[in-house]
Amino acid sequence: MAATNETRRKVFLGLLGSAAGMALGGGAGARAMVDQATRVFRLDGGGVTYAFGINAGGQVQSLYWGAALAASDSLPAAVPVEANSSNEMAPGLTPYEFAGFGGGLTTEPALKVRFPDGVRDLDLRYAGHQDKGDSLVLQLQDAKRAVRVALTYAMDEATGILARSAVVENRTGNWIQVDQMAAACLNLPYSDDYRLYFLSGRWAGEFMLQTRAITPGAFVLESRKGVTSHQINPWIAVSRAATGEESGPVWFGALGWSGNWRINVEMDAMGGVHATAGYNPFDFSYRLKQGESLASPVFHAGFSNEGFGGASRVFHRYQREKVLPHAPRPRLRPVLYNSWEATFFDVNEAGQVALAEKAASIGVERFVVDDGWFGARDSDKAGLGDWVVNLKKFPNGLGPLIKRVNGLGMQFGLWVEPEMVNPDSDLYRAHPDWVINFPGRQRSEARNQLVLNLARKDVCEHLLKVLDALLSSHNIEYLKWDHNRAWSEPGWPEVAPDDQQRLYVAYVDNLYKLLAELRRRHPKLEIESCASGGGRVDLGIMRLTEQVWTSDNTDPYDRLVIQDGYSHAYAPAAMMAWVTDSPNFVNKRVTSLEYRFLSAMQGGLGIGANLNHWQDEDFAKARRLVEAYKQVRATIQLGNLYRLVSPGNGSPRSATLSVSHDRKQAVLFAFLHSSMMRSAQKSIQLRGLDASAVYSLRAISGSAAAGTVAKASGAYWMGHGLKVALEGDFQAAAFVLEAVS
Repeated sequence: MAATNETRRKVFLGLLGSAAGMALGGGAGARAMVDQATRVFRLDGGGVTYAFGINAGGQVQSLYWGAALAASDSLPAAVPVEANSSNEMAPGLTPYEFAGFGGGLTTEPALKVRFPDGVRDLDLRYAGHQDKGDSLVLQLQDAKRAVRVALTYAMDEATGILARSAVVENRTGNWIQVDQMAAACLNLPYSDDYRLYFLSGRWAGEFMLQTRAITPGAFVLESRKGVTSHQINPWIAVSRAATGEESGPVWFGALGWSGNWRINVEMDAMGGVHATAGYNPFDFSYRLKQGESLASPVFHAGFSNEGFGGASRVFHRYQREKVLPHAPRPRLRPVLYNSWEATFFDVNEAGQVALAEKAASIGVERFVVDDGWFGARDSDKAGLGDWVVNLKKFPNGLGPLIKRVNGLGMQFGLWVEPEMVNPDSDLYRAHPDWVINFPGRQRSEARNQLVLNLARKDVCEHLLKVLDALLSSHNIEYLKWDHNRAWSEPGWPEVAPDDQQRLYVAYVDNLYKLLAELRRRHPKLEIESCASGGGRVDLGIMRLTEQVWTSDNTDPYDRLVIQDGYSHAYAPAAMMAWVTDSPNFVNKRVTSLEYRFLSAMQGGLGIGANLNHWQDEDFAKARRLVEAYKQVRATIQLGNLYRLVSPGNGSPRSATLSVSHDRKQAVLFAFLHSSMMRSAQKSIQLRGLDASAVYSLRAISGSAAAGTVAKASGAYWMGHGLKVALEGDFQAAAFVLEAVS
């Protein structure tokens, strides 16, 4: 397992590439410098400075994180915070970079261990540092015993995003038990007006932006579900009270981990704010034998002085250039058709060919067959785990269908859910021991399925074999990789009791290895992360998947709210959205095809409607909008996003603007959700344009108000704004601005 953890760390650092390289004393990439006299370390990049120091006792403590300081500025040496009474001890107030549980610490530790003799005290002291070229590694060691911790800092030169992670190694000569481990602890100085932002939700209601004041005490965000979860996403932001969408300081971060996680945000007795992020200590215990190590996930943290809009744009850039597959130039998302809502489990060759022909006629580039193509899969009650083609539905296999889809000019894709199994399946009948379980206890089912134990080598080898065979024997260029239930009875009876709780780490590590190996063997393959919607969206899985399914809720208005929350943390480059039927299955809301398209066109465009029910006018409208989308999708997916008017909190309007990096093209989406008492039409002030350039205006859909000029400077569009002609409920318009001089 130590090798697996080290591999995970190296894979991530490899993704950062040379642009994130750091050299002590300066050099190419983001700069890392150390003042030997004061023992202060400083990292600079992307208009951000991050600094920490070694105090007189050898502990590492935070000194500064915020807007870039001048190169000539010197930071004072680290000094522990003095307690103001005998009820408070300095370790409980000092802003440690990575605190062990011990020495009087009363705030949340980053690392907690137990020794065989019952000692649970850990006092981590500076033991050296190394320049790794692409990162700075700080070595810590317990004051009494041979427990070593390596802290990795990798700052991106372009964005100032700091990737933090840790590795704990046991050199004591006996076992130690890791009961709690974070990737990092981040600290902010005293202020009485900090606000915490986070993303909560549920199935069909993911990524709801929430806020609360940070007050004395602790606030915990977590998943105990074995997966990232719909309920809370592992992203946070901290602002000042006056911070807005485009101004004010924002500190933010996201954990790259697809299993159980926890972020703890607390204010100590003196008003200092601390955030730790890493493995969830709930039911967590990881025994390390002599010489073994455990690596944390990676926490990606950033700062912006340009409000929440600036914070999200810099984080989107970082994800495109450092995290997503094919970075720094992630592939554009093709226009996709998925047949699920047209057929559900009733799939067959003739029906899929008919849908493929209709999809191709409107410009679709990727055709996907969803659930029901394999095993005895006529419902969700049987067949899951048997990844062989159902010959009753496809007598000649998938070959003829794939050939026809490719002949129509489209790529072919399939839905899979490899981590799950139905009890009514050939796989489960052959290997009932392959699921996560406690011996002699119930095996709780959800959606009629159980969770395969990917921590087991034989399970991983089986999944790699069957999926590799499927991909090798067919021209399949895309997998929609689903995960439709939370964990229960998290046992691993094949290993010793003291090692069973390694499951939480080993499962996710092996999932990452499985995805990486499939991608290595099949370089053309693209993968979508889906978990009953947006239940597995995080920077860990996004390293290995080109796109994420944001929600099963495809209602176009609900999706605007979901997409608004999503955009605070994650890049439109990875977000998929579908145009589906009206009324929508979630809430029975009736909306126009135009409104549905414009809602879905703000990320990767997909279509999931039953094309067998469309009329000629629907096909004509879809063909026009798909073609218009293709002309602007590079700007939408890879450009800078400006949230002009948020749809949250019941707002009757919303608007977004995507601006290309060269500022030669911008795409505006404007929506009127509810028309109340003939409220006045407000002008929309655009952002991010070149003030001195002249932009022509053309409509993709809808129209501007009477008298709107056809051409004006960027300064005009940002100052005077654009008034859109919208009346009624659930109306939408979209425009393109092109620089002409």
